[in-house]
Amino acid sequence: MGLSSLTFRWALLTLAPALTVLAFPDETLDKVLKSEGYCSRILRAQGTRREGYNEFSLRVEGDPEFYKPGNSYRVTLSAATPSYFRGFTLIALKENKEGDKEEDHAGTFQIIDEEETQFMSNCPVAVTESTPRRRTRIQVFWTAPPAGTGCVILKASIVQKRIIYFQDEGSLTKKLCEQDSTFDGVTDRPILDCCACGTAKYRLTFYGNWSEKTHPKDYPRRANHWSAIIGGSHSKNYVLWEYGGYASEGVKQVAELGSPVKMEEEIRQQSDEVLTVIKAKAQWPAWQPLNVRAAPSAEFSVDRTRHLMSFLTMLGPSPDWNVGLSAEDLCTKECGWVQKVVQDLIPWDAGTDSGVTYESPNKPTIPQEKIRPLTSLDHPQSPFYDPEGGSITQVARVVIERIARKGEQCNIVPDNIDDIVADLAPEEKDEDDTPETCIYSNWSPWSACSSSTCDKGKRMRQRMLKAQLDLSVPCPDTQDFQPCMGPGCSDEDGSTCTMSEWITWSPCSISCGVGMRSRERYVKQFPEDGSVCTVPTEETEKCTVNEECSPSSCLTTEWGEWDECSATCGMGMKKRHRMIKMSPADGSMCKAETSEVEKCMMPECHTIPCLLSAWSEWSDCSVTCGKGMRTRQRMLKSLAELGDCNEELEQVEKCMLPECPIDCELTEWSQWSECNKSCGKGHMIRTRMIKMEPQFGGAPCPETVQRKKCRIRKCLRNPLIQKMRWREVRENRRSEPMKEEIDGEQYPGCRMRPWTAWSECTKLCGGGIQERYMTVKKRFKSSQFTSCKDKKEIRACNVHPC
Repeated sequence: MGLSSLTFRWALLTLAPALTVLAFPDETLDKVLKSEGYCSRILRAQGTRREGYNEFSLRVEGDPEFYKPGNSYRVTLSAATPSYFRGFTLIALKENKEGDKEEDHAGTFQIIDEEETQFMSNCPVAVTESTPRRRTRIQVFWTAPPAGTGCVILKASIVQKRIIYFQDEGSLTKKLCEQDSTFDGVTDRPILDCCACGTAKYRLTFYGNWSEKTHPKDYPRRANHWSAIIGGSHSKNYVLWEYGGYASEGVKQVAELGSPVKMEEEIRQQSDEVLTVIKAKAQWPAWQPLNVRAAPSAEFSVDRTRHLMSFLTMLGPSPDWNVGLSAEDLCTKECGWVQKVVQDLIPWDAGTDSGVTYESPNKPTIPQEKIRPLTSLDHPQSPFYDPEGGSITQVARVVIERIARKGEQCNIVPDNIDDIVADLAPEEKDEDDTPETCIYSNWSPWSACSSSTCDKGKRMRQRMLKAQLDLSVPCPDTQDFQPCMGPGCSDEDGSTCTMSEWITWSPCSISCGVGMRSRERYVKQFPEDGSVCTVPTEETEKCTVNEECSPSSCLTTEWGEWDECSATCGMGMKKRHRMIKMSPADGSMCKAETSEVEKCMMPECHTIPCLLSAWSEWSDCSVTCGKGMRTRQRMLKSLAELGDCNEELEQVEKCMLPECPIDCELTEWSQWSECNKSCGKGHMIRTRMIKMEPQFGGAPCPETVQRKKCRIRKCLRNPLIQKMRWREVRENRRSEPMKEEIDGEQYPGCRMRPWTAWSECTKLCGGGIQERYMTVKKRFKSSQFTSCKDKKEIRACNVHPC
């Protein structure tokens, strides 16, 4: 079975309107395929909620309830472990619309990974899988429709083997309504409050995938890098950056210069809305194997009010291109903390610089434009350009993993055994005599005391038995109890704050000389007597970077890799470069060298089979419109005597220009029809059909029907013949016992039936023909005429153009 056939088969399973889980045999599907289209019915089914259905979910980044017209949103369809899905459909409809018409659909989808997703061939507004295989997650971008559209329903269906899951209300359906015009210019924020308890700690790890191998077009060999990562965990009242919003000055400096200083200043000014500042080092060059350089990472914390996480980093060199996450919510609707987030990232444009290539000269965008994702059709000179409009290959991946939960949690259901182990407080190191053959998790924190007064009660902690290596050796209990009293009754000080360990020191505030650095901690447990914590949560100290620096010193990056040798044989030269990260504070010129040259020795020239010149510029496209080809060449520089040269001297690639005009195309003229009269003056016609309508400004269609006069013979007008005809008619009438009405025309020697009705036109437009007939009803024996025969007339119809 072909891919498209397989896709159609499972998509058609959703046609039945009253089921939640369906399965059809192949014969039934074939009948449905032949009798029903399905674009309008992909997700129309009204199903009841199925037991255990929450393993699949459809999520819009930031969990907004409202959309801004024209804004782009990341949409994720996922399955919780160990579930998976083989296929899916994703569609966006206006509220209360069935999808029968093109105008029922709202917004447009943009493919992120064409190996995973594609547009459905018979329903181009819907997204489906590229290949049917096991998967747990897919992502696309959805651009919201224009103002005035109203509410939109994003709907998905999931395919497992031959079974489809779907529902109109629940985890696979999202309703987004248009943001009221009174909120124009205000940042979209997730409006759902977090209900989780305690705090959670996460580790962000950034994996850059931007390299010459993955993105070869115009890849910059010099100074390619990722800037320092900057971000924070914050509340819904603060937005670092977002699609459809405008870049702040801090975002602009990261986007254009790779400098996080202003961005960090902006984040720290929002101290009430920010829990942790997220920072990680820059990467020079942009890509190295993980066994050479570890991926940069940073740890941060979240709590009930500051449960969102945002970060960004610059793709350098570039005009203003970045990657990152915006308002990633780490709080779950079940009042817990997300265990793991994995996001593939494509670059976005900050809207502050109008350059189109990696190393375009500075060209400020005035007025500033909104932040938007880059696409493969932005500009022909863009390194991501694809004339076919394909997806941009991901340039990075970010992994966010929960490494600990602190404080009493609302949602105590563990995700798995390893998760429990990670969550348990490391300070619990009570010695016990557990046999080595019994493998336990660590003890959980103590529960609250069972007594709320000063009467004695008890509290409990527990652990899980992960493995029993020797069944003959008994393992101790998994629960432990301890006497306790209610709050305020303990001998211990009830006003004590329990604090976390200090988080690592931040980088020094300056790159040269004496500056300041800081570190943070947070409250793990507030005083039991309800008093306020007065323990400091932040401390600062002086730090020194490059003690010998002076106001005239400048800070540079590490040296980049050496360029290729200028010679392919014999002696040549090679260069390497570095960049100035910070100019001297006194405004003087930086005296540090930014390039370095040294000699390089290649094999002796007589051992080289051929020397080639550099490639020429690409030629103009071979056509002035439509699809064509372009070429480039290089020359053989070495002597033929040195050996055969097998290197290619010419390269050819496709090029695309605006579509060519297509003139109207017609068939040949048909044969002339018979004359529409059997005698006297008449006419006959001929027609031709339109094979191709004019397109893209092509020549319009000429006439499709022609008519010309015809005259076969003069009609008989001899009085004697007329008299003879009527005499025969009267004699025939006398011979019939019952008089018959004269229901047809009379011709010499015969009686005719009436004309039949005109036949249907042979064409709906463009010129067709109709026919009618008159047949002989009775032929008189006394007739001496041979004109007594069936008659036929033809006329033109539907001559208007198609």
